[in-house]
Amino acid sequence: MNASTPVDPCLCPLCGQVNACAMAASPAQVSEPCWCTRVHFSTELLNKLPDAARGKACICQACAQQAAQRT
Repeated sequence: MNASTPVDPCLCPLCGQVNACAMAASPAQVSEPCWCTRVHFSTELLNKLPDAARGKACICQACAQQAAQRT
C-alpha cells in the first residue's frame, strides 16, 4: 500500500485479503462486536501497519493468528 492508494476498510492492510470486519462491512447493522474486539494485537504487529491504514482498516484473522504463533 502506498500513499496514493485509498484504504479499503474491508481489506487487511497487511495482506490485502478480506478482513471480515463486521463494523466495516455494515456498520448500521452491527448487532455484536467484531471478532477483532476479542483479540489482542501485539505492538509488533500493529507497528507493521502502513500509516495510512491505522485506525481505518482491521487486520484479518489469518495475519493475527500468524503473528500470535510467532510470539
